[in-house]
Amino acid sequence: MVKIAPSLLAADLLNLQKDIEDVEESGAHWLHIDVMDGHFVPNITFGADYVKAIKNFTSLTCDVHLMIKQPEKYIPSFAQSGADIITVHYEAVTHLHRVVQMIKDHGAKAGVAINPATNVESLRYILEEVDLVLVMSVNPGFGGQKFITNSIEKIRHLKSIMPDKRGVEIQVDGGVNGDIAKKLIHAGATSLVAGSHIFNNKDRKKAIKSLQN
Repeated sequence: MVKIAPSLLAADLLNLQKDIEDVEESGAHWLHIDVMDGHFVPNITFGADYVKAIKNFTSLTCDVHLMIKQPEKYIPSFAQSGADIITVHYEAVTHLHRVVQMIKDHGAKAGVAINPATNVESLRYILEEVDLVLVMSVNPGFGGQKFITNSIEKIRHLKSIMPDKRGVEIQVDGGVNGDIAKKLIHAGATSLVAGSHIFNNKDRKKAIKSLQN
């Protein structure tokens, strides 16, 4: 079954615990935590202490997406805070193999993300090492953007070059709703990130089910 990861970027920060407990009860598998630094993307969000606080009241997997420059400087603190998965951007890292190994050495699963304009082929020689590939279907930095349709073809391409023996998660983030989810899953996606579609819906269980079905 596809894993649903509500993006906390769209949650109510003044009622964060309530929102997290609500999506957990509604069938979410992971919590997607977007970390932005105001440099790699034009926005600033959360730090390691935010992840540590969340781990105090949820058993869900904390899927931390680092949209930041020089992520290697912050991997130890996010791992120590309880991040289960740490994803860095291909475009933000000079020595990707080294950074992926660093994430694993700190006890987390390692992911790599690519922006909409980045070719999937750029990841061919790292796929044996990572646990997750995140295909951005919007330009990173803000929630509520429109889905970029060629992301579906990128998922198909990624699936075609994925090593058969590796259970690598193929994740998609950006503009995902029920209609788009069906196409993404058919193309090979195994994890869907959704913010507005879930948190702006009064019936979050129904919203999550619409992505899975």
